[in-house]
Amino acid sequence: MRKKIYLGSFVLLVIILIGGMYYSLPYYVSKPGMAKELGPIITVENGYKDEGNFMLTTVRMGRANIYSYLEAKMGKYEELYPLDMVLNKEETEEEYNVRQLHLMAASKLNAIEVAYRKAGMPINYNYKGIYVMQVISDMPASGKLQAGDRIFKVDGHQFQSSEEFINYVGKKQAGDKIELTFSRNKTTKNVTLSLQQFKEDPKRVGIGISLVDDKDIVVDPKVTVKTDTIGGPSAGLMFSLEIYNQLTKVDLTRGYQIAGTGTIDVDGTVGPIGGIEQKIVAADKAGAEFFLAPNEKGAKNSNYRAAVKTARDIKTKMKIIPIDTFDEAVQYLEKLQEK
Repeated sequence: MRKKIYLGSFVLLVIILIGGMYYSLPYYVSKPGMAKELGPIITVENGYKDEGNFMLTTVRMGRANIYSYLEAKMGKYEELYPLDMVLNKEETEEEYNVRQLHLMAASKLNAIEVAYRKAGMPINYNYKGIYVMQVISDMPASGKLQAGDRIFKVDGHQFQSSEEFINYVGKKQAGDKIELTFSRNKTTKNVTLSLQQFKEDPKRVGIGISLVDDKDIVVDPKVTVKTDTIGGPSAGLMFSLEIYNQLTKVDLTRGYQIAGTGTIDVDGTVGPIGGIEQKIVAADKAGAEFFLAPNEKGAKNSNYRAAVKTARDIKTKMKIIPIDTFDEAVQYLEKLQEK
C-alpha cells in the first residue's frame, strides 16, 4: 500500500514538474542573446570587403514559465516584463510576432536608404500595398482579416502609399461598404466590409486595423539582407554601417570587431532599444572590441549610460561609444587607427 502511495506521489510530482514547463505566466523573459557578424547576412552586389566585422546584437525573449521566471529572478542579466509592457492593447502574441518582423523589415529599408544616400547613390521605392499589423476586436475587420494579410486593392483601386489608403477610407461614412483584395499564405482573397465609427474617436470611421506600408526599395547596386526570423528594429544602425561599408572603399571596421545596437530613422537618427544590458553581455562574449550604443542626446537614463554601467559590472575591455546619428558613427569610425 505504501509503495502505491509513493508511486502515486512520484507520478504526481513528475506531472507537476512537466506542467511547469508548459504553464505560461503573464510575463516575458529577456536574456542575453548573441552577436552575429553582418558580413554573411548583408551582401551588396560587387561590394567592398572588410578586414574586421560589424555585428548586430540580440536578446532572447519569450513567454515565461515557472522555471524561466525563477531563473530570471535569480539571474543578474535577465529581465521580466509584464505582458502589457510588451504587447499593445488587445494585441495577441501572433500579432506581436508579426509586428516584430515588420519592424525589422522597416528597419532594413531605413538602413538601406541611409547608407545609399550617404554614399551618394539614387533610391526609389516600389509600393505594393499595406500589411495588416493588428486587428481590433468589435470592428468590421475582426474575424475577416488577420495580422500578416497584405491588402493591395480597395474597391479595385491600387494606391501608392498607406496614407492614400487611409484618406480614401476616411472620406466615407459609417455604414458604407468597401471591398478589399488581399493575399494570405500566397492565396488571393476578397472581402466586403462595412465601415464603422471608432469608439475612441466617433468622428473617424474605418475597419479596425493598424497597418504598415508594404514596399520594396530599388537601388543599384542591389543589396540583399537576410534576417530570417530576427524581429524588431534594433539592428538598424549596424545594418546601415555594414551596407555603407560595402558601398565605399574605406574600411570603417579598421580590422576591429565592432558590435552595436540602435534603431535608424530615414534621416539617420539613432534611437534607443530595449535590453541594452543583455546585448553588452552578448557582445562581450563574442569578443567585440567596440560597442556603439544609442546616446539619446546625453539623457540620464540613456542606453549609453546603461551600457557603460553593465560594461563595468562584467569588467569587459570593450569600449562603449555614445552615438546619436549615423553620420556621427561614421565620423568616429573614420578616425580609428587601423588595427
